[in-house]
Amino acid sequence: MLQLNVKNETSRLRAVVLGSAFNNGPTPTADEAYDPKSLEHILAGTYPVEASMIAEMEAFNQVFQKYDVLVFRPEMIENYNQIFTRDIGFVIDDVFIKANILPERNRELDAIQYVIEQMNPNKVVRPPEEVHIEGGDVMLWNDYIFIGTYKGSDYASFITARTNMEGVNYLKALFPNKIVKEFDLVKSKLEARDNALHLDCCFQPVGTNKGIIYKSGFREEADYVYLVDLFGKENLFHITRDEMYNMNSNVFSIAPSVVVSEQKFTRLNNWLRDNGFTVEEIPYAEIAKQEGLLRCSTLPLIRD
Repeated sequence: MLQLNVKNETSRLRAVVLGSAFNNGPTPTADEAYDPKSLEHILAGTYPVEASMIAEMEAFNQVFQKYDVLVFRPEMIENYNQIFTRDIGFVIDDVFIKANILPERNRELDAIQYVIEQMNPNKVVRPPEEVHIEGGDVMLWNDYIFIGTYKGSDYASFITARTNMEGVNYLKALFPNKIVKEFDLVKSKLEARDNALHLDCCFQPVGTNKGIIYKSGFREEADYVYLVDLFGKENLFHITRDEMYNMNSNVFSIAPSVVVSEQKFTRLNNWLRDNGFTVEEIPYAEIAKQEGLLRCSTLPLIRD
C-alpha cells in the first residue's frame, strides 16, 4: 500500500504520477480550448504536436529516474489529453483528494484508478459536487495550505476559474489544524498574459524559504503582500508578465535543493543556481503552449 505523505512543495520526492502525451488526440478546435493560451496557439497554427510533447515528457521522466523516484503513468485513453495530472487530484498530508474537474475531463481520474486502489480507501475523499478545486490551485507549505481562487461574481462564466470559495471552505473543514489562506487570482478568457489559471501560474515556493512570484497575478495587493511578509522580499524571485505567460513559476522541486526547470528560463535558472540550487534543465516549451508546465504535469504522492 502507498503510504501517502505530502506536506510541502519541496521535500525529497519518492513517488509521483507523471502525465502522458501518448495518443493525445487531434489539435482541438477553437471552441474546445479550455484556456486563452491554447486558443492562441490553435488560431496561430502553432499548437504542439504529439511527438514533441512525448519527447519533452520523456526528458522529465529521465530526471525522475536519475533521482530514483517511483513514477506512475496514467493508463492510456485514446485521443485524450492526459498531460496535466495535477488538476485531477492532490495529496495533503496522507489524504488523497479527488478533484471535481471540468466534466469533460472526468475520464482522466479513471486512468489513475489503479494507483488510487493502492491507497488506504479511508484516506481517499471526493468533495461534494458544488466544491470546485483543482490541484494547480493548492499549494502546501508545512502548516499552511495556500489556495488560488476567484471571488468575482462572474465566477460561473469563467472556464479559467477552477477553484471556488466552497473549495476553500471544504479544505478548511478537512484540515482544521492548518492555516488555510486563499488568494484571489486575476482571470482572463481572452488574454493569456493576464490569466493566472491556477495559483502555481503566479507563485510557487522553492527550497526551504524561497519562492517565485508574479505580483500582478493577484487581484488584491494584500494577498501579494501576505506572501512577501511570510517569505521576505529578498527571498522571492519576481517574474515579469512575459515570464508568467511562459510559466516561469511552474517549475517542479524534487528536493529542497533540486529544481526541474525549462531550459529557456535563463534569468530564473541563473537565480536558482546563484542561490545554491541544482537546476535540472529540460525542454518543455511545447507543452507550455497549453498553459501548463512542469508542476501541472505531476501529482506527487510521497515526499519525505
